[in-house]
Amino acid sequence: MNGAKALLESLKECGVDTIFGYPGGAVIPLYDALYEDEHLYHIRTAHEQGAVHAADGYARSTGKVGVCFVTSGPGATNTVTGLATAYMDSIPLVVISGQVATPLLGKDSFQEVDIVGITFSVTKHNYLVRDVEKIAETVTKAFEIAKSGRPGPVLIDIPKDIFLKEYSYEKSTRIKEEYREPNFKDSDVYKIAQLINKCERPVIYAGGGVKISHAENELLELAEKADIPVVNTLMSLGTTPRDHQLSLGLVGMHGLKESNLAVVNCDLLLAIGARFSDRVVGDATKFASKAKIVHLDIDSSEVHKNVNADLAVIGDIKTMLKALTERVNPKDNSDWKKEIASWKREIDNKDKFNPKNILESFYKKLGKEAFVATDVGQHQMWTAQYWRFNETNKFITSGGLGTMGFGLGAAIGAKVANCDKPVLLVTGDGSFRMNCNELFTVANYNIPLIILLMNNSALGMVRQWQRMFCGGRYSETDIKECIDYVRLVSAYGIEGHSVDSVEDLNNVLSNVEFGKKTVFIECKILKDESVYPIVPPGKSIDTLLVEG
Repeated sequence: MNGAKALLESLKECGVDTIFGYPGGAVIPLYDALYEDEHLYHIRTAHEQGAVHAADGYARSTGKVGVCFVTSGPGATNTVTGLATAYMDSIPLVVISGQVATPLLGKDSFQEVDIVGITFSVTKHNYLVRDVEKIAETVTKAFEIAKSGRPGPVLIDIPKDIFLKEYSYEKSTRIKEEYREPNFKDSDVYKIAQLINKCERPVIYAGGGVKISHAENELLELAEKADIPVVNTLMSLGTTPRDHQLSLGLVGMHGLKESNLAVVNCDLLLAIGARFSDRVVGDATKFASKAKIVHLDIDSSEVHKNVNADLAVIGDIKTMLKALTERVNPKDNSDWKKEIASWKREIDNKDKFNPKNILESFYKKLGKEAFVATDVGQHQMWTAQYWRFNETNKFITSGGLGTMGFGLGAAIGAKVANCDKPVLLVTGDGSFRMNCNELFTVANYNIPLIILLMNNSALGMVRQWQRMFCGGRYSETDIKECIDYVRLVSAYGIEGHSVDSVEDLNNVLSNVEFGKKTVFIECKILKDESVYPIVPPGKSIDTLLVEG
């Protein structure tokens, strides 16, 4: 068979059944092979960036490796933002880009670009395949690299002539390299257990590594046995059920008051699969300054990078938590939990048409089964604060890179992967304009999403910062209301509604049938609706502002 067919066979051997992509000149042979394949389902998006985000959403919602096909030149460069998004959040992707034929490499040929060089810093690994007999081996290695250890995206660049060359393909040509997790010492686990047994004000700081290692149950078992409250980063929301009495919710710049104060006042901080992001830590010199800090992670490069740990242990989190739970003593930290509860900020505005009540109305309708994808901005933080994520993999958002335009593609990928579950996209008018071209994909493939647009006629988060930190000088953040979004979505045959009250929203939610078709609901909110709490940049996370 030729290289294109060999590539498809290799992907199927790796368990792939769904591909997102966009055809072009350099991948015509690949799409020609795909035309005859009955086992691979392909979604053609409106733009290559949407394809990568869709593969990303597919991966986040399933734990599988997401796969994307693109052509050379601009097709390949359009993947860079999606690759960087996945890289920052440790999402396993394999992006396959076509390239100009081997004799044309390095000659400024039509639609030639050094995509391997361009993506070097935003991929876990990348390849340029120059030998057709290396395709199967390269695909296998790419998948192993993408999903092992700390996951991440891998790019495979294949020249057009390599797709066309024929050779004798055999499954035995695949070389599978087994990944070995770093070993940790039992003595280190014993030291951590002793610290937990002796402390009086412990906090678990859970990061995205808990989700990646599928260690949610082990985390909860440890927390319950040692009676330790848990704070979550944006990437780990859902790993501890939000309804659980030990769950404190989001921590950091937009963290809840009780979460931030718990970290500031704890005497032991157990960081699990977290990278001490600046958005969590604030002023690093004052972060958990009263505590012994223990850091458990798979990636040694994260240790002591942003915050120095008193004890760091490298290894598989799931395995380490099992061993740790066996060694800790059962505890009762009631006094500490009561103190944390006293810091909780109550908000009572049930009838106000604000983001909190809007999200609560959607939650009542959709429940914990829903996958929630977001774009980036105020709506993302409101979702993180108010949606009660009780299951892992339900929150699909761009954390590290903060990619506006991520949400719709990611929601498409999540729905394709989870066709029997509701998928809600929460977006803002700024982000939605960056990706609304993907409504074509939604309509073309009849992908039944629920789209919530919080429209404040502004780039809300930037505008809030301008009001708070720039003296109210609103430079290019107010948006002239020139788009009728309901009419826009109707051009794609999508049912649209626009509401500006809780009563109207609940009426729409009561009468709309979700699941069979896409439904778009625009909620018009006030321009000055803000995300609180907020920690001013560079300040200690206990200096949070709760209003004004």
